[in-house]
Amino acid sequence: MDFFCPKAKLVIEVDGSQHSTGNVADTDKVRDEFLSTLGLRVLRFTDTDVLNNIDGVTEKIFESIGNLG
Repeated sequence: MDFFCPKAKLVIEVDGSQHSTGNVADTDKVRDEFLSTLGLRVLRFTDTDVLNNIDGVTEKIFESIGNLG
């Protein structure tokens, strides 16, 4: 887990290329499903997106959070 916001029940993962293939991708999927059973949402971004499209990444995070009041 790279970042966690308890108030939003949001987990943010920043993944390198190794997360897109093989056992790592399968492990990530199982982990995301487990976190979901805890009532948490998981957003995954590639490290390339974070480095080259931080505006798009932050927009997606804000959309996911919505209005926490």
